[in-house]
Amino acid sequence: MLPPPGTPGADLPVRAVLARLTEALTAAGTAVLVAPPGTGKTSLVPLALADHLPGRVLVAEPRRVAARAAARRMAALVGEPVGRSVGYSVRGDSRRSDATRVEVVTTGLLVRRLQADPELPGVAAVVLDECHERQLDTDLALAFGVDVRAALRPELALLAMSATAQASRLAALLGGEGGPAPVVEATGALHDVETVWCPPEPAVAPPHGTRVDPRLLDAVATTVRRALAEAAGDVLVFLPGAAEIGGVAGRLTGVDADVRPLHGRLPAADQDAALTPGPRRRVVLATDVAETSLTVPGVRVVVDAGLARVPRFDVARGLGALVTVRVSRAAAVQRAGRAGREAPGRVYRLWSAAEHDRLPAAAEPEIAVGDLTGFALELACWGSPDAAGLALPDAPPEAAFTVARAALRELGAVDDAGRVTARGRALTAVGAHPRLARALLDGAPLVGRRRAAEVVALLSADVAPRSDDLVAEWRALRGARGGPAARWRDEAGRLARAVPDAAPAGSGPDGHLPDDQLPDDQLPDDQAAGLVVGLAHPEWLARRRPGAERTYLLAAGTGAELTPGTALGGATWLAVAAADRAPGRADARVRLAVAVDEATALDAGASLRRTGPEVSWRDGDVRAAQVERLGAVVLTERPLPDPDPAAVGAAVAEGLRREGLELLHWTPAAGALRARLAAAHAGLGDPWPAVDDAALLAALADSPAVAAARDRAALRRVDVAGALRSLVPWQLAGRLDELVPERVVVPTGSALRVDYADPSVPTLSVRVQEVFGWADAPVVAGRPLRLQLLSPASRVIATTGDLAGFWVTGWPGVRSELRGRYPRHPWPEDPASAAPTRRAKPRGGPG
Repeated sequence: MLPPPGTPGADLPVRAVLARLTEALTAAGTAVLVAPPGTGKTSLVPLALADHLPGRVLVAEPRRVAARAAARRMAALVGEPVGRSVGYSVRGDSRRSDATRVEVVTTGLLVRRLQADPELPGVAAVVLDECHERQLDTDLALAFGVDVRAALRPELALLAMSATAQASRLAALLGGEGGPAPVVEATGALHDVETVWCPPEPAVAPPHGTRVDPRLLDAVATTVRRALAEAAGDVLVFLPGAAEIGGVAGRLTGVDADVRPLHGRLPAADQDAALTPGPRRRVVLATDVAETSLTVPGVRVVVDAGLARVPRFDVARGLGALVTVRVSRAAAVQRAGRAGREAPGRVYRLWSAAEHDRLPAAAEPEIAVGDLTGFALELACWGSPDAAGLALPDAPPEAAFTVARAALRELGAVDDAGRVTARGRALTAVGAHPRLARALLDGAPLVGRRRAAEVVALLSADVAPRSDDLVAEWRALRGARGGPAARWRDEAGRLARAVPDAAPAGSGPDGHLPDDQLPDDQLPDDQAAGLVVGLAHPEWLARRRPGAERTYLLAAGTGAELTPGTALGGATWLAVAAADRAPGRADARVRLAVAVDEATALDAGASLRRTGPEVSWRDGDVRAAQVERLGAVVLTERPLPDPDPAAVGAAVAEGLRREGLELLHWTPAAGALRARLAAAHAGLGDPWPAVDDAALLAALADSPAVAAARDRAALRRVDVAGALRSLVPWQLAGRLDELVPERVVVPTGSALRVDYADPSVPTLSVRVQEVFGWADAPVVAGRPLRLQLLSPASRVIATTGDLAGFWVTGWPGVRSELRGRYPRHPWPEDPASAAPTRRAKPRGGPG
């Protein structure tokens, strides 16, 4: 199938290593090809493998647009229409036949095929393209492919291709225990690309969530006009998403070029138009889909906004969203390389050289930042719910993985041991996120198969809503034709076909249609949509906060806020379909929702509905009530007259932990005792107890004295000093006054209080004449007592922790300075042997 040398488009740099690559792959069964963009790896390698292997070559691309484009490119090279020797299959679209030798699929579809039949009958080789992008499906396809080779089909060839140097890691994963797979490198033949740094002036605000400063779009449009005037060839512009593409397209009205958008949501015909040169110059406005595996012929200029849109998952709040981030240096290099594939080119970067040096070296893999619910279900279906033994490039983060597996248990997709259930396999077969699959399968019996499919299609990433009112969006799509509406109908049709004729066990929140609910063909749109959305995200059912117009409490416990001016404002209940939380904000922002009544919310969220006694520390005291709630949303609450004493004690302890030690009544005696215990712990160590705030809160919260309290007032009556003494081990309790005395008797017989304000240095303030006769200070809390020596007027004349040394070195100077000022007080030359005194000499006595 490989076209002969001299065929237009077939003499690319990777051709020089094809013989070595096929030889290595035939010998070892696995291999890694490292080749930069533009070397022809995507178009020539599969054709070469088809010439040397007896079965079908399956090529996996991370994106649908790239899969279709790769198939068209290879079909053109062999002089055939797509669907004969070279075909493709993506979600909702397939062109292949019995004669197809090379089939290009998305990595997600490859995972589905591996799950359906791991042996991949008729497939001789699997080629994983763009492995460096590290999408979840790419990681799964790699791990499952290695597992299939090890357990079922050792003759299956497995090739990983990457545009960046990750060779050693990929080789180790592919080779397994037999040693690393062979690595073949193809050098690029890119032409020189001149870099033009053109940061916007004045500086624009950084991206925030999904928001991009409109002034950046102004700067991009201005730079495109500049590029068209300064350089020849087509212009490829990198923007983070479809909204920004539309914004820049509107700003380029009147340019002498065809402005073509290119992103995954476009119909196939529009994608083809963006990738096909025409009689006029083109300005192709693309997302990062054009970074690597896509070839955009004719491009000599790249304009890079320096942003990318990536998935992020807030594990603590269960919120997943797309966010806009600065592009990595590796991605910036690949984007710039698009200008030098066919001739010398130029890249205009909308940032400075100094900013470039501060960019992250590479993008984070999706496994580190994304929602792992679907990933965890795929692992469970594969029979490795904990991912043990699989050749994953990175292990899933523990917190996100734990949350994902808990979500699957709630959906009934896995059992307590993490093994997939029949319900889980039914969810997987839908080909959507498990939550959306659940909404489809459980919503179909309630609202009708087609209506459930239409709402779920609207919730998928294939349709970008224009407002936050889901029902309004649904009605608008019904009445529209072409473009997004056509894609939505196609996806809704696919999803409707995925619903089995007989509803699966457990369909609907209670397994049946509620008695008071209308038949599915009579349900109002808002009720039908609310049920489906609530089934997808019951934890996002939300009730308006009292006295608020736009703020809500989600069943998950997070606050949420509607956009000002929304038509949803004032609704008592919402079924939220999409929400995200900007950095630094406590509340999430609702992006798409349905206004529902309470009955619909309770039907959809039946799995979160609980009724029972609750005793907690709330509003500054113990509150006991019989509570009915939907997750964090309290529906009804009645006082509980006789709460469980253990629950009350736990609530009091929680209140103490939350509000701190100020809840207790600290008498002067209790404060002094705490200071002495702190000194004992600092100077003598264990087993003397630590009494810093954290340690004391932990100890007192579990103490019998606090456990006996029943409310805030009772906490104020706790004998804090007694509670502190109970913390001292019994064998030490009798030695507290000996080792850490409250007072110390000085040579005159005075009992002076020790200052324990600094527990590491107990201090005694004393007139110097009262310690005459002390050769050294006594030991307190395991160390010599620090003395703050005072003059007869009680002014500090010296501070020392070494009294014997002070008598020798410090005293002569003090004596010389003060004896004339205080002549009626003794100032002996040898104070260590002198008699102590509290009095001055009588007037007229001897000097």
